[in-house]
Amino acid sequence: MSYFDVIYFLAFLPGLIIIYNLLPKKIKPFILLLASFAFFFTYSKWLIIFILLSSLSIYLAGLTMQKIDKEKKDAIKDLEIEEKKIIKAKYLNKKKIVLIITALFNIAFLFYFKYLGFFKGIINSLLKIFNINGNLKIIHHLAPIGISFYTLSAISYLIDVYHEKYECENNYFKILLYLIFFPTLVEGPITRYNEVRDTLFTGNKTTYKSFCFGYQRILYGLFKKIVIADRLNIFVKIIFTDYMHFSGPIIFLGAIFYTILLYMEFSGTMDIVIGSAEIFGIIIPENFKQPFFSKNISEFWSRWHITLGLWFKDYIFYPVSLSKGVKKITSKIKELFGPRTSSLFMGAIALFAVWSLNGLWHGAGYQFLFFGYYHFILILLGNIFEPLIVKICHKLKINRENFLYKLIRIIKTCLLIFIGELFFRANSLTSGIEMMKRIITNFTFKGFNHAVLTLGLDIKDYIIITLSLIFILVISILKEKNIEVRESLSKKHIVIRWACYYALILSIIVFGAYGEGYVPVEPIYADF
Repeated sequence: MSYFDVIYFLAFLPGLIIIYNLLPKKIKPFILLLASFAFFFTYSKWLIIFILLSSLSIYLAGLTMQKIDKEKKDAIKDLEIEEKKIIKAKYLNKKKIVLIITALFNIAFLFYFKYLGFFKGIINSLLKIFNINGNLKIIHHLAPIGISFYTLSAISYLIDVYHEKYECENNYFKILLYLIFFPTLVEGPITRYNEVRDTLFTGNKTTYKSFCFGYQRILYGLFKKIVIADRLNIFVKIIFTDYMHFSGPIIFLGAIFYTILLYMEFSGTMDIVIGSAEIFGIIIPENFKQPFFSKNISEFWSRWHITLGLWFKDYIFYPVSLSKGVKKITSKIKELFGPRTSSLFMGAIALFAVWSLNGLWHGAGYQFLFFGYYHFILILLGNIFEPLIVKICHKLKINRENFLYKLIRIIKTCLLIFIGELFFRANSLTSGIEMMKRIITNFTFKGFNHAVLTLGLDIKDYIIITLSLIFILVISILKEKNIEVRESLSKKHIVIRWACYYALILSIIVFGAYGEGYVPVEPIYADF
């Protein structure tokens, strides 16, 4: 059962809303937990055992670290300062061991299901290079749905409890609900425990406002996915499957269409996820903030998949950049070359770690590693040359806040993103390279019009896509100007409000891409 299945938003969700609101407040979180179990089971069946083991491990680890903290406080009560430092270090090491063992236990599941085959392939390639007999058998395992998402959430909880950002949770079922909550299970967002605990377990009743706002958001997500993403999917699949038969402009158009498709599918899913949670009064962090208005690659990734970016920033970037080894090296570089160079070096090391893991997180394949390193290089170059660009603009008296200058930067950023997404979607790194070669060496518009109209889309499709994108653009511009569209709409007359709701529903029914000839986009980020 996917978030876009009719059974989800017309049966599963309404049924759950009714049952949830009929039961006492204390029972409500358990109903959400049972619903989450049922939702998980529709995807992964018996593999639910792995999320049970994962949740149990972090629950017990949290309790153990809390116990160590209490023992430490009792042990240092009447000691001198120096003795306190020794005892604190001893207990900190105990906590660190608990943290590392539990984190590795959870990462082992992720590695087994997602990366084992990839690394076996690398080992086999190395064995061939050195003429060593041996060939590791590669078996692809069906992974539990959302394993990459709930593993990162689990690790964030462990690290936060280790650093005493908040007390550990003493109720196992709350930890389990936190990890398996059905709206966030498949494609995120990656939540932190302290972000959701105040609303996830309270058992708030569904209000008229939360119901209306929730279903508004769901409808908006359905519109993005069914009307736009599913319609573009036909063209994109043909291009990325048979790219050798097409010229550069068609391939590049395929990359543009895929980027739009990816955004509409992923952000549409986030709309449904956030809307579903909102119905039950549960607040989930936003995962997108108009990314295509970004003026550079770094800004783009602060607006796209926000929760993943923040996770890497807090749990990889800062720990790496502030580690003892990196500090020692950067201090020496500072003495030799100055503070700016040392700062760039420190940032580069941390960025390299972030984007290596970011690439691998998205998939076990060389194209995903390339995707990560591509963005690492772009961001690093941006950091290096930004001061120079500022100086040049100052000398030439170019106003960087000028609309035209901003527009040029936005277009440049989008073009770079399209190239990155081409490799992201390519079936392999070799395919991605070949597609780029064709874009550069075979950039001819001969037969372009014919190809555009014979690859699954006709004039009507392009009109629907264009009008739909204009609608999304208008909403995005309003949001970029901090105008709360739903709040503004809620203040309108009831006739206007419901006219808008019905217009959105009808547009999904009438213009949605389904039926013969259309192949719905599978949940893209569900594989990550």
